Amino acid sequence: MSRVTDQQVSKLRKYMAILHCAEAAADKANMHRNTARKYLNTALFPSDMKQPRTWKTREDPFEADWPAIAARLAIAPGFEARFLFEKLLLARPGVYDESQLRTFQRKVKVWRFHHGPDKEVYFRQEHRPGEALQTDFTWATELLVTIEGEAFPHMLCHVMLPYSNWDWLTVSQSESMLALRRGVPAALVELGAVPEYHQTDNCSAATHVVCSEEEADEDAAGKPAGRYTRDFNLEYLELLRHYGMKPRTIGIGKSEQNGDVEASNGALKQRLEQHLLMRGHRDFASVAAWETWAQEVCRATNKRRLNAPKELAVMKPLRVEAFLEFNEIDAKVTSESILVVKRNTYSVPPRLVGARVKVRCFEMRLEVWHAQKLILILPRLLGKNGHLINYRHVIGALLKKTGAFARWHYRECLFPGQVWHQALEELQKALGERKGEVAYLRLLHLASTTLEADVEAALTLLLENGQAPTPDLVKELMGLTEPIEVPDLAPMTVVLSDFDMLTPGMLAEAV
Repeated sequence: MSRVTDQQVSKLRKYMAILHCAEAAADKANMHRNTARKYLNTALFPSDMKQPRTWKTREDPFEADWPAIAARLAIAPGFEARFLFEKLLLARPGVYDESQLRTFQRKVKVWRFHHGPDKEVYFRQEHRPGEALQTDFTWATELLVTIEGEAFPHMLCHVMLPYSNWDWLTVSQSESMLALRRGVPAALVELGAVPEYHQTDNCSAATHVVCSEEEADEDAAGKPAGRYTRDFNLEYLELLRHYGMKPRTIGIGKSEQNGDVEASNGALKQRLEQHLLMRGHRDFASVAAWETWAQEVCRATNKRRLNAPKELAVMKPLRVEAFLEFNEIDAKVTSESILVVKRNTYSVPPRLVGARVKVRCFEMRLEVWHAQKLILILPRLLGKNGHLINYRHVIGALLKKTGAFARWHYRECLFPGQVWHQALEELQKALGERKGEVAYLRLLHLASTTLEADVEAALTLLLENGQAPTPDLVKELMGLTEPIEVPDLAPMTVVLSDFDMLTPGMLAEAV
């Protein structure tokens, strides 16, 4: 039988005052009439009448060994209950068993509440409208977004106002300064106003290690602290100065101080997930299409933020031109038709060999400019010592110097897929190593001038049939070969009298 609650008793007394009948009031409060009479005869509630239990329902199985365990916890409170229990099982075999783990964990938990060290206390802060813009990066891979059918692992640069929860996002591939240079201005442009502060965590894009506090403390007191400090990067300060904001960061290792945007990351991705489910599929034609779609989701939500107008009223209007979201680098195209940008290697069309170009480094792409004209757009590589070689850039030169193929440093980049490796092997078996390589280069040239997918489909079909995929067979499958038409010519008739027109002078001149 369930216990009577304070709410039931309140309901009982309410209906008793209306109906003046104990049985009717008890029925309305879903209570037995005898129980109802007990509470109608007193002003107390069930919670007031409950007596604390002073006895144990069963004996403490750890009573004999607990003093030693408590003494150990007092010396080192960091011990985990599971670890101590495992040690207890080894020390007292046959006395305890695994089924008592939960009981032991509860006992350790109670000890920590009564005798353990003080825990960190968090103080909820009141946000002032329009004071700070918070920025954080979060991985969006879990959304399973694809671009033209290909998986797209990426991050979101998430910007928000903690007072109203107004937020904005941009797509990025790393937690970099270039991502901040794009994400923060994009949010300010959408907002149309500028807060007093911009707050972020101690990411390397905004801050850097200045020195070790350990070194500073050794000079002052001779006692190393073993900690470090961070300061703002000059490029980050330049960005904030351009928009008239002050930098603000959180304590080292104190991610909760950036808690509003940190907590909002999950809510943002959940909101996007729901809209993706409603959309019916997760594939987009381009990165820009995915970003625009996600920003529309944010824009629709921001319209319902009730406190957003209040924040806008106290912020400064945005009246500066946009901060450049790229770095510009001078570089020279090498004789290998290669461009090295930030220790990563990119191929370019051979017509640019020897040219000095300007490379604009964006978060997601590189733009190659020459003579103030955009020549080429390349996807940007992350990290160092990577390479992005497009066989379409070099295949023409390789056909002129076919001997360079065998030992070229970037040879593996000339295989768009596994079927191309198989094609080269079969061509070398059928035609010999040298001629097989030439035939393979001709296939690559065919792919660069037509459709790679069509060439690959023809290669797959020929290999499945056990045939060497020569360029002629591939062209035939692709319908690129045209039958040679022999013209129907009438037999020539020689008329000797025509030679009488030649005078002796003309004959001599012809000789």
